[in-house]
Amino acid sequence: MNKKIFASLVITSSILMSAGIAHAAENLSPLPKISDEWRFEVTPYIWGSGVSSTLFYNDRYLNTAKLSTSNVLGDLKSGGMISAEAHYGNWGIMGDLVSATLQTTGSNTVVVPTRSFGGVPARAADKVTLQQNIITGAATYTVLNNQSIYLDGLAGVRGIMATATLSLNLSADGVSAGVVDSKSVSTADPIVGFKGRYRIADSTWYVPFYADIGGGGGTTNMTWQGMIGVGKTFEKWVDASLAYRTLYYDMKGDGLLQKTTFKGPQLAVTFKF
Repeated sequence: MNKKIFASLVITSSILMSAGIAHAAENLSPLPKISDEWRFEVTPYIWGSGVSSTLFYNDRYLNTAKLSTSNVLGDLKSGGMISAEAHYGNWGIMGDLVSATLQTTGSNTVVVPTRSFGGVPARAADKVTLQQNIITGAATYTVLNNQSIYLDGLAGVRGIMATATLSLNLSADGVSAGVVDSKSVSTADPIVGFKGRYRIADSTWYVPFYADIGGGGGTTNMTWQGMIGVGKTFEKWVDASLAYRTLYYDMKGDGLLQKTTFKGPQLAVTFKF
């Protein structure tokens, strides 16, 4: 009899525990909860973006970087990406940092004219390095929040600091000469946009999305950014997402960055506390 009672208790406990775990999973939502308390998010991420960039450098255009997603890790010399948010009630602030150093090299044969001969063949090698720091900061306000969707409107500023360095080396008959020149630009542009999450079928899966557009900050014609993907909440304090993101910059006629596009997959982990 005691064995039967013990077995019944074990079975009952197992059923209750399973039900409790299932209930907890059902109550776990990927959508933030609005309350009159501070909540924070920190999101380090890896953005394996392909990059294309055109510079207006000393009155001429340079195709400084065309990197595919497959080789960006080899051609991207350094970089760092992180975003963070803080919210109290419907109001919040957010920030995002993208720092990257891109480099491309090339060489060709040229003929150097001389007095004695018609010319001497020489090897001309060039290296163009583009260092960029892009910082986005904005105030946010929650305009929609229910069981299926969380949506923030945002207004803020995106700033960019870029430096292009051109290194040219000419060598012939064991003799070489080189020259290095650089040009910098920095600008800040107002932006407006929205961001949020859409919950998939009342589950812990969700669709993260983001969009902004701006310009007019001195040397900028237009800048815009967009992102969409899929994510999953594992615990109340952590979730992960895989998205596709595009960031575009275009400056005015004499601006350093005429057309620069970052686009590719982004893997992110968000810590919430």
